[in-house]
Amino acid sequence: MVNIKFGTDGWRAIIAQEYTTDNVARVAIATAKWLKKQSKDPQSVVIGHDCRFGGAMFAEVAAKVFCANGIKVLMADKIATTPMVSLGTAKLGAQQGIVITASHNPPSYNGYKLKAAYGGPTSPKDIAAVEALIPKTTKIPTESLKDFEEKELLEYVNLEKIYLKAVKKSFDLKKINKKIRIGYDAMYGAGMFVLPKILPKAKLLHCDYNPSFKGQAPEPLDRNLQELSKLLRKNKKLMAGLANDGDADRVGLYDEKGNFVDSHHIILLVIHYLVKYKGMSGKVVTAFSVTDRVKKMCEEYGLEQQTTKIGFKYICDIMASEDVLLGGEESGGIAVKGFIPERDGIWIGLIIFEFMAKTGKSLSKLVKEVYKVVGKFCFERNDLHITNELKASIMEKCKNNEFDSFGKYEVERIENVDGYKFFFNKYDWVMIRPSGTEPVLRVYAEASSKKEVKDILEETKKVLLT
Repeated sequence: MVNIKFGTDGWRAIIAQEYTTDNVARVAIATAKWLKKQSKDPQSVVIGHDCRFGGAMFAEVAAKVFCANGIKVLMADKIATTPMVSLGTAKLGAQQGIVITASHNPPSYNGYKLKAAYGGPTSPKDIAAVEALIPKTTKIPTESLKDFEEKELLEYVNLEKIYLKAVKKSFDLKKINKKIRIGYDAMYGAGMFVLPKILPKAKLLHCDYNPSFKGQAPEPLDRNLQELSKLLRKNKKLMAGLANDGDADRVGLYDEKGNFVDSHHIILLVIHYLVKYKGMSGKVVTAFSVTDRVKKMCEEYGLEQQTTKIGFKYICDIMASEDVLLGGEESGGIAVKGFIPERDGIWIGLIIFEFMAKTGKSLSKLVKEVYKVVGKFCFERNDLHITNELKASIMEKCKNNEFDSFGKYEVERIENVDGYKFFFNKYDWVMIRPSGTEPVLRVYAEASSKKEVKDILEETKKVLLT
């Protein structure tokens, strides 16, 4: 028996090892039992899957389990992004959304995300309750999906149509399409099907179906998107580049010169636009690994700011109950007021393109506007693939305050909301945290220049691995 545990964003495991149809059925039956405890009323769940290997098969197994337990399944009629499933859950009045996806993880993984009735990640306490109900074994129902459809326990729904309706209502697509030309890298993910319908003139990369993602983890980081960067540098008609991860809830951007615009800068750009140009307000909630420049901007604009543990479910918990302008993570997951409390890489891209279209300014010029408020800065992240023993040893040293410097960089103070952030001055820092979904130690750094950031990461790596 495999001990199934949910990480920062769902349960993820390697296909055919721990991620099997039997184990998906175990998680599904636990979800069904938990839902039945919440209400005796007729219930429904929305189920969708992205482009990963076996997605349709695993979604079918989950659907059979719910149907067999008397819970109606509203099944996506085609590949769907995570935001589509979340929005569909809210719009269709379902009690729960299920997404079969491993998001940005390597191609060998698949996963199972839980989405609440309000259209965002299920709360940590509810996920823990589902986890506690996972049985050692369970049987996969033998009935076919057709059998359940005939019993009116299964219905196919067009989540893409619901999503496109929300996009058209929220954005001036006519103006965006008239003024902005972009390059789009779907990274072989679910965004490839919907983005061209929103921005039909976009120059497309990796928008063909490939469940193996050509062997690369579909994470929208600069090192994974060099083809998009080259496209921007080569094609002078393009004004920006957009990239999404496997289930399209994360965002990566490039300016017109092919320079990567990371999530820290995107968060600041969105806050700047919503407050200074659109007159909006509300609390800003960011994960522990996000730049402290967000705090500076919030101080300048009179906004309340709150820092959470890493994992969008913690941010969503606050968004679901308070007036939140923006919730964001370092990993590229950003949500905004006026939509569901869910990360959406396409939606955030459209906000930036609307900003560009309405001001007539390039993305690089808008970044400079942000720098006038918070100062110039750079950010980088290293993923160290090391043994679990070494990873545990490093985290124990962090816990025991054994790091007072990383090479020439002297530690002034330490924060440990989720992982350990070592500050060298007010804004320059290095952060160490184990991944919640992969066997990886993540090392993050921020400084005023790219050269210094890389130096901090190199010095930190030497200290950690010596």
